[in-house]
Amino acid sequence: MTAQPYQIVIPLPRPGPSVLAVGAFLKNTICVTRGDKAYLSPVIGDLDSADACRRFEAMVQALCAGLEVEPMAVAHDLHPDFHSTRFAQGLGIPAFAVQHHHAHATAIAAEHGLDAPLLGLSLDGFGLGPGNESWGGELLLVEGSGYRRLGHLALLAQPGGDIAAREPWRMAAAALHRMGRGAEIPFRFTDHKASALLGHLLDQGLNCPPSSSAGRLFDAACGLLDVHPVAEFEGQAPMALEAMATAPEILPGGYGLRDGVLDLLPLLDHLSHCKDAARGANLFHGTLALALADWVAQAAEETGLHRVALGGGCFFNRVLSGLLTAHLREHAIEPLTCRTILPGDQGLSLGQAWIAIQEINQ
Repeated sequence: MTAQPYQIVIPLPRPGPSVLAVGAFLKNTICVTRGDKAYLSPVIGDLDSADACRRFEAMVQALCAGLEVEPMAVAHDLHPDFHSTRFAQGLGIPAFAVQHHHAHATAIAAEHGLDAPLLGLSLDGFGLGPGNESWGGELLLVEGSGYRRLGHLALLAQPGGDIAAREPWRMAAAALHRMGRGAEIPFRFTDHKASALLGHLLDQGLNCPPSSSAGRLFDAACGLLDVHPVAEFEGQAPMALEAMATAPEILPGGYGLRDGVLDLLPLLDHLSHCKDAARGANLFHGTLALALADWVAQAAEETGLHRVALGGGCFFNRVLSGLLTAHLREHAIEPLTCRTILPGDQGLSLGQAWIAIQEINQ
């Protein structure tokens, strides 16, 4: 550990009490605030081992000691089973549970020094919703320490739960099932033994939790295009799909937007018949970017807010980010993206900290 335990310093929109924020599970970082500055630790990593959890706890101690701060409150993710959550709740100081995608959007706002209402578009693989739902494609109105969910990506079943994040063919099967084409699953995915029963599980809703995740939407596209149908790590297939997208295209009628729900099922249906994965990658990125921009533009018109924070791991995708920001500017909407922090869970603790400060000040 270096003599200086923090890696990034972010000026906050205004000063507040010293708080500790402990991030989430993946790509964990710690944030401690002092006055009008937030101090972020280096990335600790995923809290999936005893050694990682020890490094996490040592980092909390080092950051607070190095900054000579005794935090008056702690902020953590809404998920009750993360080590970071249990640690925070055991500190004996006021603890604030912060919804994952709210924190993503607020981290961007804090980095830009904004202390005013704005829209937040948070796209990632998973974050727990307030009713224990699987979120990941969320359009929010963010104001102070609160938020309102304006809309979400249309729900797709996640067959097998977490395993679907490593096996994109399962999300492709869920998309086919939602199209009314579940009978095709065992014939289309003959290389995967589970395909014989997957249609039945989807019919019964057994271990197939619905998800609004943008990450799982990417996986569905990858599975339909046979791009890493079984991945070595989460995100491998979407990264490969991004690399194929060299000339993005827009599929006319490729999405629907109703009552705040953005549905890309027409695009997925088209991809299910596409024999050229590169063409499919171009259609997916081009159509998704336009759809997201139209979604945000509709919310901007309804709310009168014309700034949107773009947060979450899907914004590592430079093709999607570049197309979307260009479309948003055409709608006279200001896209706010990361400057120093990263868009994924590495920046989550900053958003948690700024939300806790605002909650305390209120």
